[in-house]
Amino acid sequence: MTTPDAPLVRKPILQRIETRALLIWLAGAAAIWGFFNMASEVTEGDTDIVDQQLLLMLRQPSDLSDPIGPRWVEEAMRDITALGGFTFLTIATIVAVLLFSFHGKRRQAWILAGTVLAAQMSSEVLKTLYDRPRPDLVPHGSFVYTQSFPSGHSALSAAVFLTLATLIASVEKRPNSKILIYVLALLITVGVGFSRVFLGVHWPSDVLAGWSLGATWAFGAWIVLEWMRRRDVSREGA
Repeated sequence: MTTPDAPLVRKPILQRIETRALLIWLAGAAAIWGFFNMASEVTEGDTDIVDQQLLLMLRQPSDLSDPIGPRWVEEAMRDITALGGFTFLTIATIVAVLLFSFHGKRRQAWILAGTVLAAQMSSEVLKTLYDRPRPDLVPHGSFVYTQSFPSGHSALSAAVFLTLATLIASVEKRPNSKILIYVLALLITVGVGFSRVFLGVHWPSDVLAGWSLGATWAFGAWIVLEWMRRRDVSREGA
């Protein structure tokens, strides 16, 4: 009696997956468009005035070497910017990959590792390609070693934290916990990007492009996860 009804139960599940996949595809396309649109604006110099104004808004007019706010704010920004640094994100990725593997979630482990590697490599290639100098209006509040566009910290933090949130949410059953995971990932990603501008090491357009790049890879990871989930449902219904 239950066998004939099984396809009727699975069909709505497939429909939900298809709808979710479509939305993710659209969001991913928007992220790609956002990056290349920003890159075009930067290349043509259309963002220069806004970049300079926003950067100077975060500095004392009488002393451009002094960011606005008390000293502890500047120190806090250095702590936040470290969350998007290569060392922290590498450690976080390795720990997450190992934890997923230990809990039998090898699919999530491979998706995370592949996404992070892709985001890192694409960021380095694009930095070399666009070769944009770092801001020179204000002293840097953090050491820099590479070109400015796109922001590597912003790109990698978006890729790592948004992908990690998606993968954790895929195995978390409670809706409230899923919401909390996504909110935390977004807050950290935004905080890292803002800290780069606050410390004077990136133009705002660098950060926006970095977010777009990182989000593109995060949406890509989500698409792969949804495709695998749909394949599993289809196999169960076969």
